[in-house]
Amino acid sequence: MKLLLFPMLLISYQIQFLSAWMILTIVAVFCLMLALNRLIAKRTRRRLDRSSAVSELMQQALRVSNNNVVRYDIREGRISNLSGTFLPPGGATVEEWKQRVHPDDLEATLESFRRIINGEQERAEFFYRWRYDDGGKEPLWGFMHNTSIAEYQQKTRHVIGIVSTLWDEAELVRQEKEANSLTNKYKQIFEHSIIGLSFYTPDGWLVDANKIMRQICNFDSEEGDAFFSSVNLFDVAPFSEVLDRNNVEEFWACSLSVVPERNMCVYLEIRLHPIVDDEGKLLYLAIATRDISEERELYLQAKENDRQIQQANESIRVYEEELHYMMETCGIQSWRISLDRDCIEFYSGLSTVENTFTLKQLQSIFVNQDDPFVKALDNPADVISQSLGYMGQMHPVVSNKYTEPQWVQINSIPEYDEEGRLKGSFGIWRNINHLMQKQEQLKQETERAQDSGRMKSVFLANMTHEIRTPLNAIVGFTDLLQSIDSPDDKKEMIRIIHTNCDMLLRLINDILALSSIDTSGITIVPAQVDFSKVFADTCESLKGRMVEPGVEFLIDNPYASLELVVDEGRMRQVMTNFLTNAVKYTHQGHIQLGYRLETRVENEEKRNGLYIYCEDTGDGIPTDVQHKIFDRFFKVNDYVQGTGLGLSICKAIADACHGQIGLKSKGNGCGSLFWIWVPVEVKEMRNENNEGNND
Repeated sequence: MKLLLFPMLLISYQIQFLSAWMILTIVAVFCLMLALNRLIAKRTRRRLDRSSAVSELMQQALRVSNNNVVRYDIREGRISNLSGTFLPPGGATVEEWKQRVHPDDLEATLESFRRIINGEQERAEFFYRWRYDDGGKEPLWGFMHNTSIAEYQQKTRHVIGIVSTLWDEAELVRQEKEANSLTNKYKQIFEHSIIGLSFYTPDGWLVDANKIMRQICNFDSEEGDAFFSSVNLFDVAPFSEVLDRNNVEEFWACSLSVVPERNMCVYLEIRLHPIVDDEGKLLYLAIATRDISEERELYLQAKENDRQIQQANESIRVYEEELHYMMETCGIQSWRISLDRDCIEFYSGLSTVENTFTLKQLQSIFVNQDDPFVKALDNPADVISQSLGYMGQMHPVVSNKYTEPQWVQINSIPEYDEEGRLKGSFGIWRNINHLMQKQEQLKQETERAQDSGRMKSVFLANMTHEIRTPLNAIVGFTDLLQSIDSPDDKKEMIRIIHTNCDMLLRLINDILALSSIDTSGITIVPAQVDFSKVFADTCESLKGRMVEPGVEFLIDNPYASLELVVDEGRMRQVMTNFLTNAVKYTHQGHIQLGYRLETRVENEEKRNGLYIYCEDTGDGIPTDVQHKIFDRFFKVNDYVQGTGLGLSICKAIADACHGQIGLKSKGNGCGSLFWIWVPVEVKEMRNENNEGNND
């Protein structure tokens, strides 16, 4: 039993082990199958998801690209949308589809579909116009680009449908048309431009040239030119001289362009402009030229015309200046009366109006209102209707040059219009005031000459008397001198003889000085002298002429030394004449002779001068004859001995030294003061206190 039990147990154990193993195997297989199913399901889901994603991406791509996909089902004869909204949601029949295709494109489109259906080609690409609207007056056409492929039945080559991808190229067509239109416009502008245009490559080879450029350069034909097409731009003047191949810049010039190969010789305005892209890369070289040969001729002609006009204007200007100078020099002005404008205009030259008056103001211009001519100006038309000549005085209203009334000579001629109606007059007026003054001066000079003749007659009579008087005294006392024995009487007679000799000598000197003035004038010879010493010596020599016992001789010498540049002899002559004149008319009181340095202003410039004076307490000079005191042969008292020449000689010396001379006298019995001032150059001055001053 035990033996049987053990095998039984062993068999039972084996059976249990085998059952357990089988169960485990079944479980493992089940788990494996379950895992495989899950893996397969997962892969299937992934493939489905990927397919859905690709499908969605394709749908989105079609929507983004604005493309439409349609399918034509041959068996049903219907076309439906696969993507997009090209057809209505329910699709369309073939007949409905045909109604929207442009009639001109329908036959070619159907032929393309027949070839796909008949198996002649698997794929076709064509264009046709598609009508979007439903029958409006103005059809709305789209330009459809159609790409179609055949759809076959599985495992056969039987075509069951056609799938077409459509996109509307209407906008592209429109843009292309616009671009073509714009290109044509620019081409027209380029070809029919009024200037020559041409384009070259960056390397300098000709690309194109318009009609004007071809005419300017004498091209072989309208299509091109063998010479310019084979010659590089950088090898042709003037570009070969100014352009840098590696750095082309803007260029402009006007020059004579000569190309013997094309019989070209014209003046051109040339402009070169580099055309670059956005990145600065050189694309083309644009050249614009303009034939300026005619403009140059016009410019040269205009320049010549300007030169001639300028020459004519210059001639007119010179003529006007000469006429103005002549009229101004001669004191002539032109004037014109206009009855229509009721005015009279005075001109300086040909066109410059100096002044304008109304005809009513015309009479007031003249000084003599009682003159018949002036009175007749109440009716100017009657006066100017005939040639006019008048001489009289006018107020200085015509020109600002004058302030006093002027003598004028007026001449004029009447002016008539084309119908013979009096419209005014034109003439000149000449200022003859200078002529009238000269005439008055001539009259005065004639009277003065007559007076001078009379004065010379009186002078000769006086000279006869003046010369005879000292000569008689000299001769008489000389004869008596031999019969006188008394020494005192002889001394007195000799003094009288010396006095009369001195008088006769001074008389002769005055006559000689007058003769010198009339022939060659006063000669001034300045030299550096010590005038203080000259003055002292002169006064010492003049003391002998003080014969009146009741007259005191006063000397005013304020400087111990005074170095001047002056004519010593002329100053001695002036002092002698001053003192001699004072001695004749002074019988009591004093005679003072003096000098000093005095600064005066002449022409806004300070000048040093020598002032010499002679003051006396004599008879004085009446105020009514003081203006004649320096005239020749004039004597206040004809009974006083003298020639009347001394003071006139002093005035001549003052004028020759560019100085001044004068007198001060209040009249009879009040004495006189004669003075002279002449400019000098002061070298050194020392006063009585030994104080010096060097200039």
